[in-house]
Amino acid sequence: MNIQWYPGHMTRAKRKLEEQLAWVDIVMELGDARLPLSSRNPLLKQLLGNKLRLLLLNKSDLADKKRTDQWLAELGKEGPVLAISSMTNVGVKKIVPLLEELMTDKRERLAARGVRGRPIRVMVVGIPNIGKSTLINQLTGGSQAKTGNKPGVTRGNQWIRIHDKVELLDTPGMLWPKFDDPEVGRKLAVTGAVRDEVFDQEELAQWLLAWLKQNYPLELQSFYKLEENETDLEGIGRRRGCLVSGGRIDTFKAAQIFLREFRSGKIAKVTMD
Repeated sequence: MNIQWYPGHMTRAKRKLEEQLAWVDIVMELGDARLPLSSRNPLLKQLLGNKLRLLLLNKSDLADKKRTDQWLAELGKEGPVLAISSMTNVGVKKIVPLLEELMTDKRERLAARGVRGRPIRVMVVGIPNIGKSTLINQLTGGSQAKTGNKPGVTRGNQWIRIHDKVELLDTPGMLWPKFDDPEVGRKLAVTGAVRDEVFDQEELAQWLLAWLKQNYPLELQSFYKLEENETDLEGIGRRRGCLVSGGRIDTFKAAQIFLREFRSGKIAKVTMD
């Protein structure tokens, strides 16, 4: 199963990001704590150059905490990184102080040129459905940005004042033209970064089932109250009442429910990288 998704608006988003980089002091990159590597756009390394960066591993409430701590230690060798949850507000209050700390040297350089009191200008980047808009709303205390539970909600770039010292430039979620490793595409799809309409949901659900059986088997069986020989879409469909005429199981409906329950963290707190 080879999943690829790079609609035209992402090409435009990349071009606009390149144009607007000169306007900002810091780039705040959101990754998915469940996919600390697979959710990071490899194009950004080249695009951002030496720009100051803060990496936020969002959705930490859905990830395996032990693995998140290990990834924080590893990724922290490259630069500042913080685990947060834009849904539960965990870690969000630490963001502005970190931005101010990152900006210390540049503020001194600006002050030497007579520029004082200017807000820190921050660009927010990340893959689709990573929670950027929800995070902005947490930071502002209100609904400043559109939010949604599917990729592609934010299509245009918008400046938002989140603090008396910080302005954010929100940008659309952006993937990259080709996933060289097919497993990266699958991981992005099961966590909701790729539109469901572009892949076979049953096939992806089968792949995810196999992955969970290998990595989180007890959590899978416990959540659905399944016997070991029942851990398939038919078993899940029976537990979720996905019956059609003749007593057969609607495995497509079962796949949809399974993916939805996985994405919400109900089955298990997982880290896939």
